[in-house]
Amino acid sequence: MGIRERLSRLTPATGGRIVNLSRRRFLQGAGGLVLGLYFAPLSSPQSNAVAASAATGADFEPNAFVRIAADGRVTVLSKHVEMGQGSYTGLATLLAEELDADWSQVVVEGAPADAKRYANLLFGIQATGGSSAMANAWMQMREAGAAARAMLVAAAAERWQIPEVELQVEAGVIRHPASQRSAGFGELVADAARQPVPAEVRVKEPKDFRLIGKLNLRRKDSAGKTDGSARFTQDVQLPGMLVAVTARPPRFGAKVQRFDASRALAVPGVVGVVAFDASAARGANAVAVLANSTWAAWQGRDALDVSWDEAQAFRLGSDEIIARYRELAMQPGVPARQDGDAVTTIEMAARTLEAEYVFPYLAHAAMEPMNCVVRLSPQHCEIWNGEQWHTMDQATAAKMCGLTPDQVTITQLYAGGGFGRRANPTSDYVAEAVAIALAARAHGFEAPVKMVWTREDDMHAGHFRPLYLHRARLGFDGAGQLLAWEQRIVGQSILHGTAFESVMVKDGIDATSVEGAADLAYAVPALRVELHTPVDITVPVQWWRSVGHSHTAFVTETLIDEAAAVAGADPVAFRRGLLAERPRHRGVLDLVTQRAGWDTPLASAAAGERRGRGVAVHESFNTYVAQVVELTVAADGRYRIDRVVCAVDCGLAINPDVIKAQMEGGIGFALAMALHGAITLKDGVVEQSNFDSYPVLRINEMPVVEVHIVPSAEKPSGVGEPGVPPLAPALANALFAATGQRLRSLPLPAALRLA
Repeated sequence: MGIRERLSRLTPATGGRIVNLSRRRFLQGAGGLVLGLYFAPLSSPQSNAVAASAATGADFEPNAFVRIAADGRVTVLSKHVEMGQGSYTGLATLLAEELDADWSQVVVEGAPADAKRYANLLFGIQATGGSSAMANAWMQMREAGAAARAMLVAAAAERWQIPEVELQVEAGVIRHPASQRSAGFGELVADAARQPVPAEVRVKEPKDFRLIGKLNLRRKDSAGKTDGSARFTQDVQLPGMLVAVTARPPRFGAKVQRFDASRALAVPGVVGVVAFDASAARGANAVAVLANSTWAAWQGRDALDVSWDEAQAFRLGSDEIIARYRELAMQPGVPARQDGDAVTTIEMAARTLEAEYVFPYLAHAAMEPMNCVVRLSPQHCEIWNGEQWHTMDQATAAKMCGLTPDQVTITQLYAGGGFGRRANPTSDYVAEAVAIALAARAHGFEAPVKMVWTREDDMHAGHFRPLYLHRARLGFDGAGQLLAWEQRIVGQSILHGTAFESVMVKDGIDATSVEGAADLAYAVPALRVELHTPVDITVPVQWWRSVGHSHTAFVTETLIDEAAAVAGADPVAFRRGLLAERPRHRGVLDLVTQRAGWDTPLASAAAGERRGRGVAVHESFNTYVAQVVELTVAADGRYRIDRVVCAVDCGLAINPDVIKAQMEGGIGFALAMALHGAITLKDGVVEQSNFDSYPVLRINEMPVVEVHIVPSAEKPSGVGEPGVPPLAPALANALFAATGQRLRSLPLPAALRLA
C-alpha cells in the first residue's frame, strides 16, 4: 500500500464525479451564479436534482469550484494552496478549458477548509502535498467547468428557443451563428442558475484544447505578487490585533523553569507576556510576548529573562548522531524490499563495492517564515494562513479550543513557499498560534493574535529534513555485470509519534524513508533494502521537498554510476540496459542525453581546468526526470556548474511554462542543498541561525538550465518536487567524470583536491 492509499484511510474520500447534493441558489444581491459541485458516485439518487430555488434570490452556502458574476468574471476556488508552484494557474486552466472561459476574466480564490467539499481525492483529506494537485484535480476541475458550461448553454438555448447543438462557446461568449445572436456568460447567470445540474458531462478531447498545453498563458498569481496586492499572512491586519513572538529553548525538549517578564513589559508597545503549552506541536511549555507591533514583540522577546529546565533536553551533536547511525548500519535492519538473496550473492561475488553516504539535517528555509493569525470567540475559531494542511490543522485547532471542526474556519492565503514545512503532521505552528491565542484570552486579552516567527526561529525550531546515513554493497560477476544490491538506510521517521504513524508506517517501515530505493527502477537480479528507524533521536523532523527521494536518489544514481565504471560501460548505456522494462525512465534519459549532446565531446577546458559531464534519472511522485550536469573544475579544485539539461515526463502538460519554471526552481533548490545545505547540532544546539550560516543559492551560482518536456497523453502528474532529486547525483557524477573522485556525502566540498 502506497503513501497516498494509506493517507486516504484517515478520512473517507469522495468519489470523482459530479452530482447535485445541494440546491443552487442565487447570491442575494450579488447577481452571480454559484455552482456548487460535489463529487460523489453518479448513482446518487440526487444526481438529477435541480437548482429550482435560484430564482428566489436566497443566500447560497457555497460548496463551489466556480462562481460566475454578472459582469462575466469567473472565480475559480482552489482547494490547493498557492505557494509558488503554480497550482492556482493549473486548476484554473483545467476548469476554464472546459468552461470555454475568457482567460483574462478568470480569477482564483483559495477555498476554505472543508474536507467534505474540497478533499484531495488522492489523500481523502483537504491538503496540498506530494505534487498531487494536478493529478488529483485533472478530471474534477474539468468536469466542474463542463457542468457550468452546459448550464450556461442550456440557458441560452432556452432564452433564444433554439437547439443547444447550434450554439458555440468561446472566450466567455455563447453565440448562435445562424441568427448572429450572442451573450456573455454574465448576461446568462440568472437563467443558468435555474437549469438542472447535469447528471453527467462530457469533457473535451485533447485535440480540442485551447488553454491546456498552451504556452505563454499568464499565471494567475503573477500580477498580485508583482504589484504587491497579493495577500500573505503577514498582510493580515484585524482591529485590535496583537503580534506574538515566542521565546524558544536552545535545546529540543527543554521546558520553561521560570521567567521574569519585567524587562519585556518595559519595552514600548509590549502589552503582555503569557506562558502557553504547545504540546500539540511536539513542543514544551513556552512563553510568548504580546505587542502591538512585530518590532515591539521581537524586542520584548529579546528582553525576556527565561530559565530552562533541560532535564529532558536532547544533547547530542551531529557527529555523535552519525556515529550512532554508523553502528546501526552495520547491523541488519527491517526489510523494505527483498528480491532474491542479495546477501549471499554479494558474499560470493567476484567483485564487490561498498559505500557509505551521509546526509545532514536540512532546513526548509522558505521565503516566508512560519506565521499564523488566530481570532477566538466562545463558539468559533478563525484562522488566516498560507494553509497547506487544511483538514488536520482544522481538527487540531478544534480539539485545542474544545470546538468541532466546523466551528473552525480557515481563510487560505498565499504562502511564501513551503517545501513541505507547512504540512506538519502535528500542525505545530498552527497549534502554537492557537495556544498563544488561548493563553492570551485567559489573561484577559480578547484580541486576534498574529504569531510571527523570525528567520532565526525558523532555523532553530526544528522540523528539519532528517539526517540519514546509508550503507550500500554491490556484487558483480567477473565480467562486471551487476548481480546484487544491498542498501541499509538509517534515519528518523517523520511520522513517529504522530497520528499518521499507525496508518502510514507498515511493518516498521516508514515509506517516506525508503522511497526511491525500495522501489528501485533498475533491474538488479538480487535486491535488498533495509531500514533502521532510531526513536531515541528526538530532533523534530518533517518531510522536505521530494521527501525521501532527496537522499535516496543521490545514493542510487551515484551507485549506478559506480557500477557502470566497474562494468567499463558508458553511464547512459549502462542505465538503459537496466531500464529495459521502464519505458518512461528511458524516455527522459534518451531525451536529456540527446539534447545535452551526450555523445559529443565537451568543449576543451582552458589551461589547468578540467571539464566533466554527469547524468541522473529518477522517478518521484509519478513524474520522471533526467538531468545532465556540465561543469568546469579550476586548477585550485573549485568548480562551477556551467549547464544543466533537464527532461521531464509528467504526463500531459497542462501549463508548459509552469512545468519549465518548476524544473528550473527545483534545480536551483537542489543545487543549494548540494553546495551549502546543512543543519548541524553541537551539544544539542542548532549551529545555524540565518542565511549567513545556512546559505541559499546565489545568482552567480545558478547555471544555464534547459528544460525539455516529453510529449505525453498520460494523465498529468506533479512537478513541484520531482525536479529536485536528480540534480545532486548528476553533479557528483560530473565531478567524478572531471576528476576521478567519488563523493558520497552532502553538501559537496567547495573545492576538490586534485592530483
